[in-house]
Amino acid sequence: MDSIEALILEIKKKKELQTLNDNFVKTELLKILNQEPKFKGILKKFNPKSALLKELIKKPREKLRRTSGLFKKEKKITVEEIIKIDYQELLKIHSSTKERIGFYNQLYSNLFKITGKPLRILDLGCGMNPLSIQLMKLERLEYYAYDIIEEVNLLNLFFAKLHQKNHYFYGEAGILNLLELDKVKQLPKADVAFLFKVTDVLDRNKGHKNTEAVLQAVPAKYLVVSFPTLTMSGKKMTAPRRRWMEWLCKRLGWEYQMLEYVNELFYVVRKR
Repeated sequence: MDSIEALILEIKKKKELQTLNDNFVKTELLKILNQEPKFKGILKKFNPKSALLKELIKKPREKLRRTSGLFKKEKKITVEEIIKIDYQELLKIHSSTKERIGFYNQLYSNLFKITGKPLRILDLGCGMNPLSIQLMKLERLEYYAYDIIEEVNLLNLFFAKLHQKNHYFYGEAGILNLLELDKVKQLPKADVAFLFKVTDVLDRNKGHKNTEAVLQAVPAKYLVVSFPTLTMSGKKMTAPRRRWMEWLCKRLGWEYQMLEYVNELFYVVRKR
């Protein structure tokens, strides 16, 4: 095992980081190594008790913790649960999907009135949202889901089971860092792309250039970008609309409509 692999193992010892993909963790680690020369000597002389090593491990953890926090689950999903396809119960496991249970049907009904019934969907930063596919009530569908969590393997099992029930459905899940724009541009062209609650992960409180670059790179006619409307304490935000998102659309000549529900705001954007 080389020093990079050892560092990744150390970083992922934190419970909340264990489901993150190794390559995603490696990317964050290499960024820090390149930005801060003081850490470069650690790779040549790997000392587990070094104070500098402990500092290096702590830095990517802080960034990754913000990312993993957006994919919080009530409990770990098992293969057995996926096989049963009791999707109503599975939706309760993941925090974001649990929050949408009360309005998923209405969301998809209203959304597809705007976009038309899609034949191909991209779900980027998907989490466990693909478990809601059956609530979309689409007979024919290709569904491509991407995230940085290892549980995409379970989603592929879920898709296979759905295909057995409906041969007009095809699904595929994979690991993808949305900031790798060249890879995003090569994704299958879609009618609709979901980007639910991903902008905070992309931007990290450093403006919105990353989000804009990703939105431009996504090969889809419609983008559905969502934002929470409640604070971390559960209180309604005083200004839930994202004006910067509206300005971005206006500047790029994109049309948009908004769909607002009890705890989430969706911008349905038509690209030009």
